[in-house]
Amino acid sequence: MPSGKTVKLVLYEVLQFAALSVPVFVVMERFASLMHDVRGSDLTAYWLVVAASIAYVTSVTLLVWVPLKYLILKRRRVITEITQWRPTALAYLTLCTLPCFAILIASSKVQVDGGHRLDHFTELPVSLVLFSLICVDIIERIRPCSLTGQSGSLDADLDMPHPILTHLEQVTTVSGQLYPDRGQNGTPHGQPEARNGTAAGRWQDGDDTPGRSTVTSRAASAAYLYSSTPRPRSYSGPLRFLWARDSRSEAFGDSFLFWLDTVEMVRVAGERSVYYSAWVFPVYILAFLSTLRLVVTPQNPLLSSAGFALQDLPFFIIRVALIVVFGYVTPVLYPMKNLLVCLTFVYFTFLTKLRIFRRESMF
Repeated sequence: MPSGKTVKLVLYEVLQFAALSVPVFVVMERFASLMHDVRGSDLTAYWLVVAASIAYVTSVTLLVWVPLKYLILKRRRVITEITQWRPTALAYLTLCTLPCFAILIASSKVQVDGGHRLDHFTELPVSLVLFSLICVDIIERIRPCSLTGQSGSLDADLDMPHPILTHLEQVTTVSGQLYPDRGQNGTPHGQPEARNGTAAGRWQDGDDTPGRSTVTSRAASAAYLYSSTPRPRSYSGPLRFLWARDSRSEAFGDSFLFWLDTVEMVRVAGERSVYYSAWVFPVYILAFLSTLRLVVTPQNPLLSSAGFALQDLPFFIIRVALIVVFGYVTPVLYPMKNLLVCLTFVYFTFLTKLRIFRRESMF
């Protein structure tokens, strides 16, 4: 009987391969039906497109996907040194998302050039492409986690390892216990601490002095405020289930929220006035560029800059242009969100480093 790790591995690989192949087949089949209608019910064009989709999926699976998965699972060669980005996500975007978006643009171009308005790929293909993208992201997020049992230390699995400041406590040395009237380094209270034969210029205050109590309280408060992990609490009672949380289920919600802006942008491209115009090109191109954030690991500091450069700034510009040209094809909430994110990113990343913003007396 296979072990649990083997079952989980097979399940993840099957789901990722389905996310790679199914959207391509669906989008290509819709494009084949479109070519069949544009060419006057020509079955030859339909089957040529279907055969091309089968050949494409087979080729990329054998030549790219399977070798890449082998290197990742066996931890061979340069794969072992990759920690800040995800090769599987990059391969998926190149082999699946990019061709699907290209077919969507080509279908619009074919209909506009032929004077037809037959199919604008409204719901199923576009939603399937984005849903598969989100599934790949979720699988990559929860891959280090166990699918059974309690979460335990899953927060450490989902996040990158980093030092955590949780508690500060003064440690008394042996000499301090033997000579309580002296400091930790053997010097009497009120005398400067000597280092290498010279006075260090720092006075050791006693435990009852206000200086030491102030420093200790500030250090304790700083340790509490800047702790990266919440303090454990125990809840009891009939409503204790309301306090339950699990990092595995939170990864699903975080991933869908992470792609919500891109989903709205692709939805705008499905509007008939936008789809049958030249504006479909920049919309789909910018939507694909925003998906490149999938390559960066969730806790990589580069993710904030990538979100600003690949999503919020270009999305704000294209949404304002779409509202000016087509009216309110997108809710005003989204360009406001993009603008606010851009302004806060520039302010807290660059402007706060200027001398005028370093003054503590301002705010």
